[in-house]
Amino acid sequence: MAPPDFESYAAARRLQLRRVAYLLCDDWDRAEDLVQDALARLYVHWRRAARADDIDAYVRRTLVNAYLADQRRPWRRHIVTATVPDTPVPGPEPSRRDELRAALASLGASQRAVVVLRHWEGLSVEETAAALNCSTGNVKSQSARGLARLREVLAADENDGAEVS
Repeated sequence: MAPPDFESYAAARRLQLRRVAYLLCDDWDRAEDLVQDALARLYVHWRRAARADDIDAYVRRTLVNAYLADQRRPWRRHIVTATVPDTPVPGPEPSRRDELRAALASLGASQRAVVVLRHWEGLSVEETAAALNCSTGNVKSQSARGLARLREVLAADENDGAEVS
């Protein structure tokens, strides 16, 4: 089966890539920038990517690499605010969405990338390790620590809400 051409692939996958990028960075505008960067890099290397066994894995890795590189840039360090996004992310009920976004924001860049790829995108440990260019043991430990941190933050939010009532 012949690989799809770049334009049709980018058009078909853009929204999913944007959702993943948003979950990584918690900002729709920045997510769009990350997707643009990933697609620009994909375009340059399309012949090689089109020959890959899994184009989606290639693009995910490019997207995560763009996110991690962007996190290291000093001008990208910003204060996270509790603003409502322009476009809702499908998933949990709206009353829990802000809590989950805040909990995700409490994770470091690598933990957040692992949690999003493993538990939002549903990738296996091996696929996540390949996307992040790390060992499967690192994925497992980052996932366990990230999920523990999410539980801790969400439990604290529930306790705070119970005390206010």
